[in-house]
Amino acid sequence: MKKYLTNIVHRYRLGKKIHEDSYYNETMVLSKYELTKQPRRTEIINFLVDLVKAENYLEIGVRNPVKNFDKILCSNKYSVDPGIEFVDNPVDFKMTSDDFFEKLKSDKLKINKSIKFDIIFIDGLHIADQVSRDINNSLEFIKDDGFIVLHDCNPPSEFHQREQYNFSNSPASVYWNGTTWKAFYKNRHRSDLYSICFDSDWGVAIISKKKYPEFNNIKGQLENEYYEFAQLKQHRKSHLNLFSFEQWVEKVNE
Repeated sequence: MKKYLTNIVHRYRLGKKIHEDSYYNETMVLSKYELTKQPRRTEIINFLVDLVKAENYLEIGVRNPVKNFDKILCSNKYSVDPGIEFVDNPVDFKMTSDDFFEKLKSDKLKINKSIKFDIIFIDGLHIADQVSRDINNSLEFIKDDGFIVLHDCNPPSEFHQREQYNFSNSPASVYWNGTTWKAFYKNRHRSDLYSICFDSDWGVAIISKKKYPEFNNIKGQLENEYYEFAQLKQHRKSHLNLFSFEQWVEKVNE
């Protein structure tokens, strides 16, 4: 009985300590604030669809298609997902993105390997290494004026950019951006690519071969060579080319 009461007291004190921790609470506030940001990724993608009069759209990492894929207003849409997070998995290609691109390159899919997409939305495994592969593969199949769109590129805190999704007891709770931002930041140093990140919906980043208004790249060596979050936090605007979507639309429409 004494041991049981001791455990109860310990858990109460631990819970009280966490509840009163300013760092923990500040992170929770950041999550709530991020959820209020508009527009969502679907609206941004549909704007891009209309901008280039897109004919071919590819989505990597669909999960439940009702959330985004079904709302994209493009005539030809293709979806890729292995079905780990959504068992129904009503997608066109039930496989990993690595397998999809490998089969596409070797002409083993019901898509012509010479296809070029106007927009490719990458929202699969949020680990930098995987995202980098998805970006590199997508570059082979994107049109010269097309867009590679990345979700979760602007993590509010170091807990949101943790590598392990399953650790939901962190201050970020169930909200998880992974290390997507590192792959995006790395590719921002390529002189043949231009990019921007909209400060909305956890960071909706765009990569293109064409220099659209306000798109840029980072010349020279990596400024943040160890991909430290503290450096991202301090130089967030320049690291990500962080921009308001509404202001960007005004620039495009000028």
